[in-house]
This record gives sequence, C-alpha cells and structure tokens, in this order.
Amino acid sequence: MTTTIGIIQVKGGAGRSTLATNLAGELSKKGKTVLIDGDIPQGTSASWFALRRDAGRAGNLIADTARDHRELIEKVAKHVKAADYIVLDGPPRIAEMTRAILMLADKCLLPVGASVAEIWATGDVLAIIEEARRVRKIDARIVWTRHRPHTNLARDLAEQAKAELGLPIMATTLGLRVAYPEALGTGQTVAEVGDAAARDEVQALVAEVTGK
Repeated sequence: MTTTIGIIQVKGGAGRSTLATNLAGELSKKGKTVLIDGDIPQGTSASWFALRRDAGRAGNLIADTARDHRELIEKVAKHVKAADYIVLDGPPRIAEMTRAILMLADKCLLPVGASVAEIWATGDVLAIIEEARRVRKIDARIVWTRHRPHTNLARDLAEQAKAELGLPIMATTLGLRVAYPEALGTGQTVAEVGDAAARDEVQALVAEVTGK
C-alpha cells in the first residue's frame, strides 16, 4: 500500500523543498519512492533530483513534476500503482494545487521556520484545511524548521503556534544547520552530506511520519 505525504506551506523559504527532498531521499531507502514537484517553474525539488540522478545516486527514487492540480492528480494515479511512498512538494501559495495535495495525501506536513511571521503565514492555510475536512479526514501537522531548541524563542513560538494554529506539532524538529542548504544544492540528503545531527533529525522524522 502506498503512503502519500504532502508538504504544503504558503510562505516561501519555510523549508518545503528541503523537507520534501530529505524525506524522499530517506524514504527511498525503505522502498520505491516518487517525489512530485508541484512548484513549477521554480522546480527546486526537480532540480535537486536532477543533480542526484546525474551523480548516480537516484537509487529507488524517481521524480516527476505537475504544473497544475489536474496534472498532479494524474501523476499520483500513475505512480501509486508501483510506489511505496509518494512525496508531494507543493507551491508557496494558496492554490488549487494545495487543495489537491490535502485531498491526495495520507499525511500533510507544514514546515514552519522559527519566526512569528511564519506562524502568521501558516494561519492562511487553516481555512483550506478546514474546507478539505468537510470532505475527508485530514492529518495535517506542523514541522519546526531552522529550530533552536531550549531557547526562550522556541518556547514562545511553540506556545503561539499552539494557540493560533491549533494543529498538532511533530515531536521531531529540524535544526538551523548548514547541512540542509548544502544538501539541497548538491542533490544529496543531509545524511550523505555527513552531518550526523541533521541525519538523526531526518531519520527520526521519517520514523515519526511512517510509524516505522
């Protein structure tokens, strides 16, 4: 049975593609994984995969693109027959693509950077989530990115997110580490870059998302 994971966020720079590429890379160690980039023409995840493929590191991972929600639905239907995991990287805006991801995914992750502005931006997604919940059960959760644990800011942001967003928050957080942009720019995962702390974060997140 295929597990589909959606990454949605309306604010650019929140870590959508960083999260999507690292999840896809790690999941491909567990089974055949498809990464679908729905942020075209920017195509960060697709560009990351091209670097990975050209370096001979694709393994069990393939990538595809979707320019609109109709094409996304078609691509998911195409790949779901053979894939163990599908990761959907959405656009940084409220669009029909975002709605489609909510309807297609078993679990949706909303990356939120450690700032008040990103909490405010994430609030714009709530109406779409509630709209989708009228049709089906939606499992949408926040993932902290660029996170600095054990600081007053982290504590204050966690309290604000809980009060304003009302969404569950993943126990695993992704820290503020150079390994994340380095991996994204070289077609690698943070585990391959060699940052043990970042590797442990992503592996823990994969285990939390999949329950394995």
